[in-house]
Amino acid sequence: MLRDQSPQTSDWREQLYVIIFRSDTPAGRAFDVALLWLIVLSVLSVIFESVDSLNAEYGAWLRGLEWLFTLVFTLEYALRLVCVRSWRYYVTSPLGIIDLLAVLPTYLSVFEFGLQYFLVIRVLRLLRVFRILKLGRYVGEAELLIEALRASRFKITVFLSTVMVLVVIIGTMMYVIEGAESGFDSIPTGMYWAIVTLTTVGFGDITPVTVGGRLLAAVVMIMGYGIIAVPTGIVTAEIAYRAGRSAKRSHCPECGMGQHEPDANFCKACGGRLVK
Repeated sequence: MLRDQSPQTSDWREQLYVIIFRSDTPAGRAFDVALLWLIVLSVLSVIFESVDSLNAEYGAWLRGLEWLFTLVFTLEYALRLVCVRSWRYYVTSPLGIIDLLAVLPTYLSVFEFGLQYFLVIRVLRLLRVFRILKLGRYVGEAELLIEALRASRFKITVFLSTVMVLVVIIGTMMYVIEGAESGFDSIPTGMYWAIVTLTTVGFGDITPVTVGGRLLAAVVMIMGYGIIAVPTGIVTAEIAYRAGRSAKRSHCPECGMGQHEPDANFCKACGGRLVK
């Protein structure tokens, strides 16, 4: 929910704000639930339109539904701009950007057919279900995961840089060993093969045929199993560390108060010392 965006002028704007932005009221909850259903139906209409058999028979109806949903979401977006205190804050906020991107593809498809399929970005708006259904615990778990990923970013950056160096070296070696006769007609092609092999995807569209190439491929395949485990271990260690800190400080032993900051030493309610 946008912070400090409640209107400060007319009563009808305040009522509109409560309906659109507040899910803790009956009207606001009903509005959000209806909005979620509209989002689901609009995404389904886009998905069905991509199926040739359905598009051939119901294409006109599906495109009509797309425009109907787009007009509804455009009206909703305009009402959000009207009832917030600072429309600039809303427009530049993550939810505001998603709301805008949820309507633009339909209008852009007038100039370039096919862009309407990007309407599936509306599925991001379904994240509001956590707020509507008051699934705060899941939001907290998501924040824990985000914190772990943020703390791991330097280690992962070093890891990815090392992998890219290996990809260049391995791709070059495979280009020299196999050559264009085996499909490795350039170093970028060899790098593509190295990425596919290191990640254990194994498309098989390009394969080595010489003894040296197959020997190098075997080494790369074995390396791939170890490489996959590295980022998983880094992130898992951060999650375990931060979850442990959060668990130790989540409740005060004196009053039972929870939701303390990870670096807090004393309870914000009673002042008791938190257990480390």
